[in-house]
Parts: sequence; C-alpha cells; structure tokens
Amino acid sequence: MPIQTEFVNIAVGDGTTMRGYLAKPEGAPRAAIIVYQEIFGVNSHIRDVTERFAKEGYLALAPEIFHRTAPGFEVGYSEADMGPAFGQMQAMTPEGQEADIKATYAWLQSNAKGLKVAAIGYCMGGRLACHTAIVAPLACAVSNYGGGIAPNQFSGGLMDRLKNLQGPVLFLWAGKDHFIPAEAAQSVTAELRAANKSFISAEFSDADHGFFCDQRGSYHAATAAVAWPMTLAYLADKTK
Repeated sequence: MPIQTEFVNIAVGDGTTMRGYLAKPEGAPRAAIIVYQEIFGVNSHIRDVTERFAKEGYLALAPEIFHRTAPGFEVGYSEADMGPAFGQMQAMTPEGQEADIKATYAWLQSNAKGLKVAAIGYCMGGRLACHTAIVAPLACAVSNYGGGIAPNQFSGGLMDRLKNLQGPVLFLWAGKDHFIPAEAAQSVTAELRAANKSFISAEFSDADHGFFCDQRGSYHAATAAVAWPMTLAYLADKTK
C-alpha cells in the first residue's frame, strides 16, 4: 500500500515545539496510532515501524521525545550509541514526558478528527504508551518490553497510576529480559488485576529485550513474527 511521510511540528504546553514523523496511508485511515521510540530516538527502525503501520491503514505519528535536549536525536544500536542514548533518557523529566504525551494526543485529535487513537511503544516507549493510556482516552495501547512501568533505577514507575487507565493495554514481555525481570512484569499485571482493568499480558520465553527490532543483536525473528500479527489483531479489534 503506497504511503506518504513527512515531519510535522507539534506545539507542547510548556512552550516547546516537538517534531514528529508522520506516515499517512493511501485513502482514509482506519484509525490513528502514536508510535513511541526507544531510547535511540526516532531512528531508521522507528521510522520503519511507523511506516509499517501506515501500510496497514493507520495514520501513524512518532514524536521525538528528546526534543528539549537534542532535537533530531537518533543513534543506532552499537556499544558506542548506548551512552548518548541513556544520557538522553536520563535528561527527561516526568513533567516533560506528560506534556509531550498530551501534545501528541492533542495533535492527532486536531488533525485526525473522528479517528480513534491508539498508542504503541518499545522499551522506553512501552512505558510511554502505557502512560498515554492513563492520561488520554485511547482506544488501546500496546507496550513492548516497557521498562519503567514498575520502578527501576531510571524511573519511579507508574504503579500508583495504573488504576487510572482509560483504555485496555496489551503487554508483550521478553522472558530473557535482563532489564525487566519477571517480578517487575508480574507486579504490573497484579496491579492491573487488582484495579479490574482490561489487559492482556504475554511473555515470549525465548526472547530478550528488544526482540522486535531487526537492527539489534537481540532481535528474535520467531517472536517478532508472532508479536506483529498479535499487535495488528489487537489494534483492529479495539479501534473498529
């Protein structure tokens, strides 16, 4: 399916401007989706994923979350890239993240009138997708190996806010993930169950953190081949 891509500017409530990578499907979109980056920026992989959603009929928007400290930031997945990527993540503030989430949702509400909005994210973006479902009335969210939903060394977590989820969430975890231990994932689902929230939690036992990214050494083709149609089926059901 032919698509169109462009960068757009998103006005944020704190007076900053955030760029976003927008991919448009041919014809009328079936729904809109926010695609949240890993710590490596809106790089070639995230742009490719955004385009993949557009080819499936979604109006897909990937906001550049590091816009305050490094506009246009993007790196790859080498050892040398890890330091700058973690540095950008650590420079974020909770207030800035929430402002960016609300601004991205508002942009889609204004520019995709009448469309249901979903969110998906990977790694750091998995937490942002879950965060979005807390502060905006999403049709659904999908969190791929979302680090920082449960507290970790980089984030205080979202555990006390999960009771405020406004939409259902699909969580995809990696069984061999050394960044997100099984106990952390289980604590998230336990909190959601206690709050009587709608969710699906799936663990891929053979996969490691980053299993969906075909540019990473941890890419797991067999898991990605299952996670993608699962994601599309979930989105299709919740945005219809």
